[in-house]
Amino acid sequence: MNQPGKTAERLAPWIAVVVLVVVWEALVRLFDVPSFIFPSAMETAQALITYAGPIGKHSWQTLWTTVIGFGLGVAVGLVLGFIVGSSRFLYNACYPLLVGFNAIPKVAFVPILVVWFGIGSVPAILTAFLICFFPIVVNVATGLATLEPEMEDVLRVLGARRIDVLLKVGLPRSLPYFFASLKVAITLAFVGTVVSETVASNQGIGYLMMSAGSQMRMGLVFAGLIVISAMAMVMYELFALLEKRMTGWAHRGQQR
Repeated sequence: MNQPGKTAERLAPWIAVVVLVVVWEALVRLFDVPSFIFPSAMETAQALITYAGPIGKHSWQTLWTTVIGFGLGVAVGLVLGFIVGSSRFLYNACYPLLVGFNAIPKVAFVPILVVWFGIGSVPAILTAFLICFFPIVVNVATGLATLEPEMEDVLRVLGARRIDVLLKVGLPRSLPYFFASLKVAITLAFVGTVVSETVASNQGIGYLMMSAGSQMRMGLVFAGLIVISAMAMVMYELFALLEKRMTGWAHRGQQR
């Protein structure tokens, strides 16, 4: 019914991007900032076109590395989250350990991974995995651990076993938590991959940015940043769409 309002909502992100680009270009020109310090939007766009071949090659490397690390994070996070959330004792025992592990800067693991696996894709995959599995574990475990006691008591009276309660009620109830964690985890996975590529790889967007930065080609560096952001936003929107399709029942009150 409110078609103009919906149209404005759809256009809002694009309007924000246009405003950001205009302000970016205007500030660089107004203050006459040298390109080797902060390139303009036009110089960054030119770098995207000029180096489209290398950017495409390194972007593909970063994308599939991130997806593999993210996939491992989802698999391990889902299983570990189910185990931790299945018992109040395990939840209370393991949660502080998970928080402590997550507090360790993941870049600190990169030199260790290089010693174990050498320079290449494996450290980047494992760094992406290490940085993204925590939100999945926590959200799945929280969804299971916060199952209403009254509902569980009713199901027990009806003859349901603990495993039946978890699989048939707990897991479906945890889906909104799970998909919310996927949207966070995929962006973190890109962070982990790029951080590892800047330190321990000879390919990928992180390596390309590091190489370009050492040569003061800041337009190419900013082009790499834009490509990373674009890939992360596309993956985020993909999981947001999947979330709406599979957990629409949990967001009925937000629909207009």
